[in-house]
Amino acid sequence: MASVVALNHLLDARRLWRGQSSFVSTSSQPTGHAALDAALPGGGWPESALSELLIATSGIGELRLLWPTLARLTMAGERVVLVAPPYVPYPQAWMAAGVDLRQLTIVNTQGRDALWATEQCLRSGSCGAVLCWPQQAEDRALRRLQVAAETGQTLAFAYRPLREAINPSPAALRLAVEAQPAQLRILKCRGGLAPARPIPATAWH
Repeated sequence: MASVVALNHLLDARRLWRGQSSFVSTSSQPTGHAALDAALPGGGWPESALSELLIATSGIGELRLLWPTLARLTMAGERVVLVAPPYVPYPQAWMAAGVDLRQLTIVNTQGRDALWATEQCLRSGSCGAVLCWPQQAEDRALRRLQVAAETGQTLAFAYRPLREAINPSPAALRLAVEAQPAQLRILKCRGGLAPARPIPATAWH
């Protein structure tokens, strides 16, 4: 006679795989780049979630990816926070991109304090988007940012080195911004499979 085994015991012992229901985000946060919106399952940045932008090197157009979104948010009166940016933002460039500098806040801090500040800004629910540049962030720290984004219903963006692509991440979206050739690859996206074909840099430059 077959024995009865509780389902939760099988799950805890990792002897049973729990599938995920098919879910497509109804994101109302378009990226402002038609080719990228068309490639993402929800048609834009995932709502209330962490998105990672993994860059090969600074200055390859990584800010251009976000400028249309940041311009739209700030012009609507939403606050955008930059936590520990590696360089002082050039005001004229941001203004030319349509960003309302009156809604832009810069938090100068380092290390673990930068992660803490990012988490607090996300949890506050008073920001339209929070950008950070963590140099070292383990899975637990990123998971806290993801939860904070959900709690505060805020867009979270983390710029990280491209070498981090080999490590798993709880982020809802992971984009690789490559220099040679100049292109964008979607490594992970909530609500569907990541497309195999990269997006050329000309689509957002």
